[in-house]
Amino acid sequence: MNASHVSTHRLVAFTTPEKYAVRLSPLVHLKGWTPLWCPTVTIEPTPHTKLSLLHYLSPPTTHINQFSAVAFTSRTGISAFSDALSELNSPPLSPSGDEFTISALGKDAELIDNSFVGRICTNSDRIRVLIPKVQTPVGLVEALGFGGGRRVLCPVPVVVGLEEPSVVPNFLRELNAKGWVAVRVDAYETRWRGADCAAALLRGDGGCGVDAVVFTSTGEVKGVLKSLRAMGVDWGAVMRRNPGMVVAAHGPVTAAGAEGLGVCVNVVGGKFGSFDGVVDALAHFWND
Repeated sequence: MNASHVSTHRLVAFTTPEKYAVRLSPLVHLKGWTPLWCPTVTIEPTPHTKLSLLHYLSPPTTHINQFSAVAFTSRTGISAFSDALSELNSPPLSPSGDEFTISALGKDAELIDNSFVGRICTNSDRIRVLIPKVQTPVGLVEALGFGGGRRVLCPVPVVVGLEEPSVVPNFLRELNAKGWVAVRVDAYETRWRGADCAAALLRGDGGCGVDAVVFTSTGEVKGVLKSLRAMGVDWGAVMRRNPGMVVAAHGPVTAAGAEGLGVCVNVVGGKFGSFDGVVDALAHFWND
């Protein structure tokens, strides 16, 4: 049987926020599947989070000069940081001093271009851009190495409407265990979209009308489960009514988070520097 012919009938839901959906949806479509965007959280900067970032970037006491590194765990964190930098009249980091490391994961690092670096410091020779080989928060910690009491600024989300996933607390704890002084700053907001945000996943009988659902963060999983509970349905009931649905996770961190919440994951993207990995893994699962 021709696998590509079969694939045209697949309905693949994904729960990503909008800025990630525009990257994932075309990849789903290129496989011949029908994408269904079913966001469960929104991620965006707020006036509060911008002020939080500016606290470390603004004169007269520019705190960023007290740090040796900034560690980004998401693309949104980089964008929010960049947006805060645009509020300043001059780069906040002194042109002289020890090496300053900017670290990011996978394709997120493409946002750290010459323009971004120039808005942090006029002396680009002082800046080291670090992209870990293992594209996870733990991989980032390992790549940064031993901190020796140095400070690292961590622009991460503040979570609203959901219990915070363990990813960020674990990341900060791992940094501290490596000898860094990890300083958390609320760079943007992750907010639950509300009680009916998972409604598109359900048929009239409470089952799931999709062939696969793709999660790219533990927060998204939490959002789905909370929405289902609000509608009087639990995940187990959904799977029993539709046992053929495939659950895919963008990478091992999301997979572990989902499993910890009782959501069995069938497919895990092996190349999680971009969304191509989970889409290719899902295609391999169906075509094997």
